[in-house]
Amino acid sequence: MTTKTNDVKRLSFTNKLFYGLASLGTATISSIFAALLPIFYQDYLGLTARWIGIASLVYALWNAFNDPIFGFITDRTRSKLGRRIPYMRFTAPFLGLTFILVWFAPEGAGEVQLFWWMLVTMLLFDTCYTMIGLVHGALMPELSESDVERNQLSIAGALFGLAGYILGFLLPDLFRPTAGDDTSLVSLRIAMVVVGVLSAFVIILATYKIKERREFSVVDDAFGFWESLRYTLSNIPFWFFVTMNFLLTFMNSMSTGAVFYLADYVTQTSTFSLLVFIFVPVGLGIPLANLVVKRIGLVKGQQLYMFVCGLGLVSVAFIPVNLIYLSLIITGLGMSGQQSITYNILALVIDDDEVRTGKRREGAFYGANALITKPAQSLALFLTAFILEQTGFITRAMNFGEIFLDQPASALLGIRSIVGLVPGLALWIGVVILFFFPIQGERLEKMKEKVLAMHAEKKEKLDKLESAR
Repeated sequence: MTTKTNDVKRLSFTNKLFYGLASLGTATISSIFAALLPIFYQDYLGLTARWIGIASLVYALWNAFNDPIFGFITDRTRSKLGRRIPYMRFTAPFLGLTFILVWFAPEGAGEVQLFWWMLVTMLLFDTCYTMIGLVHGALMPELSESDVERNQLSIAGALFGLAGYILGFLLPDLFRPTAGDDTSLVSLRIAMVVVGVLSAFVIILATYKIKERREFSVVDDAFGFWESLRYTLSNIPFWFFVTMNFLLTFMNSMSTGAVFYLADYVTQTSTFSLLVFIFVPVGLGIPLANLVVKRIGLVKGQQLYMFVCGLGLVSVAFIPVNLIYLSLIITGLGMSGQQSITYNILALVIDDDEVRTGKRREGAFYGANALITKPAQSLALFLTAFILEQTGFITRAMNFGEIFLDQPASALLGIRSIVGLVPGLALWIGVVILFFFPIQGERLEKMKEKVLAMHAEKKEKLDKLESAR
């Protein structure tokens, strides 16, 4: 069978729109969590790097258990709503609640109490976020075989996600303590309550419009847990993807978590002024990524964007302060393509696996991906606190609750390294890894033909089952 355009599943505008709206809800919450958490607990509340490091380690270990388990559960779910939608709809209220609790750690508490509050709320929040993020991501390759349709879903998710990322930086910057009000967290906490409630509402709304494909949940017989895990972890293309994605996740977590430090202590400007120079190029570049992919393909396109992003980040560490904005523009251009390309590469891995096993297993792959990449968030959180402490950074808590702007040169270099040098070098390593990604060229074309034939057969079996009822 040859690949034909009319064989692939077409998606309605409504499906794409509400897939993107779900990204708005998840991205707003996750970007606030990533960006605000380090400065909130270390700078505002005075928790030391040792306790943050312990919390990060436990957080990483918890992720090692919950992601593959949740992925396996969703692959085996059989319900009238589908195997993904119920988990988005009914977990969203708890996502909003646990997100809110993260920011209500008691002020003036001892380090042990702060540690336990941070750890427990992080684990509860991540459990809910894992479930929703996993099934939302798994819907993208499942809804259509077409690279065009998947790219359009990814672009919708990326554009709405970009709006969420902007809100994720802008809202905390508007409501977090200022130089003249260093002890008050009331406004920030009220803002976090509003964000948690509205984000949960948007996610729930999206679940009433996104339509799943029933042939994969009705026709396919799911593997058992250990068999599914064995097939996933023995998939060679998946290991190339996930290693690259670990480095990409590390870059995003470390850079975003230190933007507030860069604004407060290096450029001494508003965070918003820095974000403009990142997110405007991202927003302009996302639609152009389709043209790049059509010209050089998914994998080479990802390599190009990662290299450019790395170039912008590394230069942050060395460029004069008044030129940092130029580095941020380059970084934003590099980030734009990654927003829509990265998980389309994982979609190729999932298609290739279906040819190998006969089953659609998005949940298993997204769960295993999170299992391996989420420790990058913990590593970034720990390294941020560790580098700042080792370079002599003076926190607000150490300065009687007042922001200390006259940081030592070593601390300023530490902030620049956290924002740019370390994550930029990580990206360049990811570029090299993708040279060896195996699903390219002739293998890719043959795989696409086989997947279309298998999906046509599964749809035919579904029609026969339904007509027999």
